[in-house]
Amino acid sequence: MGAANPVVLIDGRSGAGKSSLARRLVSTWPGRGRVQLVALDDLYPGWDGLADGARYARETILLPHAKGTIGVWQRWDWEAGERAEAHAVDPSLPLVVEGSGLLTAAAAPLADVRVWLDAPDRSRKDRALHRDGDTYRPHWERWAKQEDEHLVRDEPQTLASLVLCLP
Repeated sequence: MGAANPVVLIDGRSGAGKSSLARRLVSTWPGRGRVQLVALDDLYPGWDGLADGARYARETILLPHAKGTIGVWQRWDWEAGERAEAHAVDPSLPLVVEGSGLLTAAAAPLADVRVWLDAPDRSRKDRALHRDGDTYRPHWERWAKQEDEHLVRDEPQTLASLVLCLP
Protein backbone atom coordinates (compact mmCIF):
# COMPACT_ATOMS: atom_id res chain seq x y z
CA MET A 1 0.00 0.00 0.00
CA GLY A 2 1.87 3.01 -1.23
CA ALA A 3 -0.97 5.51 -0.89
CA ALA A 4 -1.03 7.82 2.12
CA ASN A 5 -4.73 7.17 2.55
CA PRO A 6 -5.36 3.59 1.39
CA VAL A 7 -8.77 1.95 1.59
CA VAL A 8 -9.07 -1.64 2.84
CA LEU A 9 -12.35 -3.52 2.45
CA ILE A 10 -12.94 -6.70 4.47
CA ASP A 11 -15.87 -8.93 3.51
CA GLY A 12 -16.95 -12.38 4.61
CA ARG A 13 -19.92 -14.19 6.05
CA SER A 14 -21.09 -13.64 9.60
CA GLY A 15 -18.66 -14.99 12.18
CA ALA A 16 -15.76 -15.28 9.71
CA GLY A 17 -13.59 -12.86 11.70
CA LYS A 18 -14.01 -9.58 9.80
CA SER A 19 -14.32 -7.35 12.86
CA SER A 20 -11.40 -9.00 14.64
CA LEU A 21 -9.18 -8.68 11.57
CA ALA A 22 -10.19 -5.04 11.06
CA ARG A 23 -9.46 -4.10 14.69
CA ARG A 24 -6.12 -5.91 14.55
CA LEU A 25 -5.19 -4.18 11.30
CA VAL A 26 -6.03 -0.75 12.71
CA SER A 27 -4.14 -1.38 15.97
CA THR A 28 -0.99 -2.49 14.12
CA TRP A 29 -1.15 -0.01 11.24
CA PRO A 30 2.34 0.90 9.97
CA GLY A 31 3.64 4.13 11.44
CA ARG A 32 0.97 4.09 14.14
CA GLY A 33 -0.88 6.85 12.32
CA ARG A 34 -4.57 7.55 12.67
CA VAL A 35 -6.74 5.05 10.77
CA GLN A 36 -10.50 5.22 10.39
CA LEU A 37 -12.58 2.08 10.94
CA VAL A 38 -16.18 1.69 9.84
CA ALA A 39 -18.19 -1.46 10.59
CA LEU A 40 -21.19 -2.17 8.40
CA ASP A 41 -23.00 -3.42 11.52
CA ASP A 42 -23.45 0.31 12.20
CA LEU A 43 -24.90 0.93 8.72
CA TYR A 44 -27.21 -2.00 7.93
CA PRO A 45 -30.83 -0.80 8.09
CA GLY A 46 -32.09 -3.76 10.10
CA TRP A 47 -32.02 -7.52 9.71
CA ASP A 48 -33.05 -7.42 6.05
CA GLY A 49 -30.56 -4.73 5.08
CA LEU A 50 -27.35 -6.47 4.00
CA ALA A 51 -27.39 -5.19 0.40
CA ASP A 52 -28.77 -1.78 1.38
CA GLY A 53 -26.07 -1.33 4.02
CA ALA A 54 -23.33 -2.13 1.51
CA ARG A 55 -24.80 0.33 -1.01
CA TYR A 56 -25.07 2.99 1.71
CA ALA A 57 -21.38 2.47 2.59
CA ARG A 58 -20.38 2.86 -1.05
CA GLU A 59 -22.42 6.04 -1.53
CA THR A 60 -21.67 7.82 1.75
CA ILE A 61 -18.14 6.59 2.57
CA LEU A 62 -16.27 4.99 -0.33
CA LEU A 63 -17.25 7.31 -3.19
CA PRO A 64 -16.56 10.54 -1.26
CA HIS A 65 -13.24 9.12 -0.01
CA ALA A 66 -12.23 8.26 -3.59
CA LYS A 67 -13.11 11.82 -4.69
CA GLY A 68 -11.10 13.35 -1.84
CA THR A 69 -14.17 14.74 -0.10
CA ILE A 70 -15.46 14.15 3.41
CA GLY A 71 -17.98 11.34 3.61
CA VAL A 72 -20.79 11.51 6.13
CA TRP A 73 -22.77 8.47 7.24
CA GLN A 74 -25.41 7.99 9.89
CA ARG A 75 -25.35 5.09 12.33
CA TRP A 76 -28.35 2.78 12.21
CA ASP A 77 -30.13 2.65 15.57
CA TRP A 78 -31.30 -0.96 15.70
CA GLU A 79 -33.71 -0.34 18.59
CA ALA A 80 -35.34 2.77 17.11
CA GLY A 81 -35.27 1.38 13.56
CA GLU A 82 -33.90 4.59 12.04
CA ARG A 83 -30.71 6.48 11.26
CA ALA A 84 -29.09 8.24 14.22
CA GLU A 85 -26.03 10.45 14.73
CA ALA A 86 -23.75 11.37 11.85
CA HIS A 87 -20.07 10.43 11.49
CA ALA A 88 -17.50 11.95 9.15
CA VAL A 89 -14.84 10.09 7.17
CA ASP A 90 -11.72 12.10 6.39
CA PRO A 91 -10.35 11.41 2.89
CA SER A 92 -6.82 12.33 3.98
CA LEU A 93 -6.65 9.34 6.35
CA PRO A 94 -6.45 5.59 5.71
CA LEU A 95 -9.78 3.80 5.89
CA VAL A 96 -10.72 0.24 6.86
CA VAL A 97 -14.32 -0.82 6.21
CA GLU A 98 -15.59 -4.25 7.24
CA GLY A 99 -18.87 -6.03 6.78
CA SER A 100 -20.82 -8.73 5.00
CA GLY A 101 -21.91 -7.74 1.51
CA LEU A 102 -19.20 -5.12 1.07
CA LEU A 103 -17.26 -6.54 -1.89
CA THR A 104 -19.26 -5.78 -5.03
CA ALA A 105 -18.24 -4.85 -8.55
CA ALA A 106 -19.22 -1.25 -7.74
CA ALA A 107 -17.20 -1.05 -4.50
CA ALA A 108 -14.09 -3.05 -5.41
CA PRO A 109 -12.48 -0.37 -7.65
CA LEU A 110 -12.70 2.09 -4.75
CA ALA A 111 -10.34 0.03 -2.56
CA ASP A 112 -6.59 -0.53 -2.55
CA VAL A 113 -6.88 -3.87 -0.74
CA ARG A 114 -9.91 -6.16 -0.85
CA VAL A 115 -10.05 -9.04 1.62
CA TRP A 116 -12.41 -12.01 1.60
CA LEU A 117 -12.50 -14.05 4.83
CA ASP A 118 -13.79 -17.60 4.81
CA ALA A 119 -14.34 -20.10 7.61
CA PRO A 120 -16.28 -23.34 8.10
CA ASP A 121 -20.01 -22.85 8.68
CA ARG A 122 -19.95 -24.44 12.14
CA SER A 123 -17.06 -22.25 13.31
CA ARG A 124 -18.71 -19.12 11.96
CA LYS A 125 -22.02 -19.85 13.62
CA ASP A 126 -20.38 -20.71 16.94
CA ARG A 127 -18.38 -17.45 16.90
CA ALA A 128 -21.33 -15.29 15.87
CA LEU A 129 -23.72 -16.73 18.42
CA HIS A 130 -21.10 -16.60 21.17
CA ARG A 131 -20.51 -12.94 20.31
CA ASP A 132 -24.13 -11.84 19.90
CA GLY A 133 -26.05 -14.65 21.61
CA ASP A 134 -29.80 -14.43 21.87
CA THR A 135 -29.93 -11.15 19.95
CA TYR A 136 -28.67 -12.82 16.77
CA ARG A 137 -29.93 -16.40 17.18
CA PRO A 138 -33.46 -15.80 15.76
CA HIS A 139 -32.00 -13.97 12.75
CA TRP A 140 -29.15 -16.34 11.78
CA GLU A 141 -30.96 -18.04 8.86
CA ARG A 142 -32.50 -14.80 7.64
CA TRP A 143 -29.08 -13.12 7.49
CA ALA A 144 -27.41 -16.21 5.98
CA LYS A 145 -29.93 -16.14 3.11
CA GLN A 146 -28.87 -12.57 2.28
CA GLU A 147 -25.21 -13.62 2.44
CA ASP A 148 -25.99 -16.51 0.05
CA GLU A 149 -27.58 -14.03 -2.36
CA HIS A 150 -24.50 -11.78 -2.12
CA LEU A 151 -22.19 -14.72 -2.89
CA VAL A 152 -24.16 -15.63 -6.02
CA ARG A 153 -24.84 -12.10 -7.24
CA ASP A 154 -21.49 -10.43 -6.48
CA GLU A 155 -18.96 -13.30 -6.31
CA PRO A 156 -16.93 -11.40 -3.69
CA GLN A 157 -14.16 -14.02 -3.56
CA THR A 158 -13.29 -13.20 -7.18
CA LEU A 159 -13.08 -9.47 -6.38
CA ALA A 160 -10.71 -9.96 -3.44
CA SER A 161 -7.01 -9.21 -3.74
CA LEU A 162 -6.48 -11.42 -0.67
CA VAL A 163 -8.49 -14.49 0.38
CA LEU A 164 -7.98 -15.83 3.90
CA CYS A 165 -9.40 -19.08 5.25
CA LEU A 166 -9.69 -19.25 9.03
CA PRO A 167 -10.42 -22.33 11.12
